[in-house]
Amino acid sequence: MRHKSKFLLFILITLLLPGCNEFLELIPPDGLVRDEYWKSKEDVEATLMGAYNQFTKLDETMFLLGELRGDLIIGDANTIPDHRDIMNANIFPDNSLCDWSSFYTVIRHCNAVLHNAPLVFEIDQTFSEYQLRGFEAEALFLRSLAYFYLVKAFQNVPLVTEDSSSDDVDYFLPASPSEEVLEHIKSDLLTARTGVTEDYGSFSENKGRTTKAAINALLADISLWSFEYEDCISFVEAVEADGYQVIPGAQWFSIFYPGNSLESIFEFQYDASLDQPNSLYDKTFFRSYFLASQTAMDLLEPARSREIIRGQGSIRISDQKIWKYAGAAPDGRTLRPGDVQTSGNWVVYRMSDLALMKAEALSQLERFDEALAIVNGLRSKRQMTPLSATYSSTAFEDMILEERARELAFEGKRWFDLLRMGRRNDYQRKSRLIEIIIEKVPSTQKLLLATKLANPWGWYLPIEANELERNNKLIQNPYYAGYETD
Repeated sequence: MRHKSKFLLFILITLLLPGCNEFLELIPPDGLVRDEYWKSKEDVEATLMGAYNQFTKLDETMFLLGELRGDLIIGDANTIPDHRDIMNANIFPDNSLCDWSSFYTVIRHCNAVLHNAPLVFEIDQTFSEYQLRGFEAEALFLRSLAYFYLVKAFQNVPLVTEDSSSDDVDYFLPASPSEEVLEHIKSDLLTARTGVTEDYGSFSENKGRTTKAAINALLADISLWSFEYEDCISFVEAVEADGYQVIPGAQWFSIFYPGNSLESIFEFQYDASLDQPNSLYDKTFFRSYFLASQTAMDLLEPARSREIIRGQGSIRISDQKIWKYAGAAPDGRTLRPGDVQTSGNWVVYRMSDLALMKAEALSQLERFDEALAIVNGLRSKRQMTPLSATYSSTAFEDMILEERARELAFEGKRWFDLLRMGRRNDYQRKSRLIEIIIEKVPSTQKLLLATKLANPWGWYLPIEANELERNNKLIQNPYYAGYETD
């Protein structure tokens, strides 16, 4: 865990510089601050670190967006009403999770870097072109990752690519179609690959900052979401060519404790001793806002599933508590000590995730033998018996999504995996998505929930009510158009 110190200490120092914290909150608040601030490459890097810092504050949000509407978690006594409402598909535009402003804060930081870094390059003689291209690549990656989350959660969103301090910038834009946003960020990422820094000087920084492998991982994810299967395979293979591999099963828990594992591609870094704690120890274990669902228990409890490694590493069997973000060992007993309790990283991409993306893409191209070899290769690493499936795209889709649920449980992936399945081939398997989701609710609620999920527009969140009031160019998601808030 100490290997994180250099990277995290730099973030902390930049946020404590005189005037810098205020600047990072308002980029920039007026022309005077802008003129005084953008003088050196250190100013550019401080703002870039601010973008990383803002993203680290979103670990709970990334968890909620990817898990609340899925089938792997249930609420507990401490679950707040807004989150419980989303789990039950009682979603209104005043729900706190519909506030997308935190993602746009990241985007504003990145836009500021992209606009001002070339200007600083012209006046700072110590600022090399190599450093400039590296900072720009990091900003493009973080902005693209933020937009990808927004598209998956809201579908159509405003595409803001200009620095908000520019006089001629329109602050209030209409939402762009999701396809347009995805094409834009895919192009940005291909540009970023050509200039990204490959070695930041320490192992933890290479996991916690943008690399070519991280860019290719995001490109693979976007391609799979867009059903561009050949592209997905190519981007995954580019990561494989860089030497990334799935680690042996005996090391599986090192992905989460101490983190920055050999399998990891990109993760947001936390260190409570440097006042950079995560949110998930509190939410998933200490106060147990969320518990593992019966579906998760069936998939992971060793007595039922034989999942000794992933089962005991993901859940505490005795009380269904989520263990990944609390344990120091995959035994359900050994908790992380002291500051380390809230220092667990949020893993955005790791190699097993990409391997299963590749398997899914291959199966949709009917390259079933190759897809099955990947799934069973992963299961062998996890010390599980091999699987078989009928050679059809549907059967393989079910098998791979279930394997993703085992491997990536509670990592903010499940709802988006189900959403991808439901959208595929012109909503051909919409009924399967509904069937999976209603399984977790009492029988008296199944029909109501199934009705709410029948309209695919309802799979996305509404635009938050206050955002609609601020920006009259936005049009509410039609599923929520008639909803009124108090």
